[in-house]
Amino acid sequence: MKYLLLVSHGTMAPGVHSVIRMLLGERDNVLSYSMEDGVSADAFVEKLGDVIEPIGVDDSVVVLGDIVGGSPLTNTLNTITQKGLLGNTIAFGGLSLPMAIGALMAIDDGLDDDALVESVLTEAREGARKIELALDDEEEEEL
Repeated sequence: MKYLLLVSHGTMAPGVHSVIRMLLGERDNVLSYSMEDGVSADAFVEKLGDVIEPIGVDDSVVVLGDIVGGSPLTNTLNTITQKGLLGNTIAFGGLSLPMAIGALMAIDDGLDDDALVESVLTEAREGARKIELALDDEEEEEL
């Protein structure tokens, strides 16, 4: 099975996971965990081990972390390495809802790793943009 693992500071990862459930339904292959305020790295790693318990040596993992170099993502990759799964892992920083949905759709579509990476990065780039707001003359007068 190919898993999507969301990790973050605060409650971002479980929040994104909650939105995925709302939009796409419950998925057995989506896992999430976050490092909440006041939680030590050791406590995070211990609980993360429980979260990733279902992932076996024949499985693969797409990890989306909130910040490249941040403690949740770094500790997650260290834990995955200790479990012997790093060779079956693709990791990204900059977690966003479009990235997570794009990754899950790529997994569901059975895309190979290169296509999955391109899909997630495209979603990351396209998911952030300035929205042009235009008011016509009537709306401006009413304000």
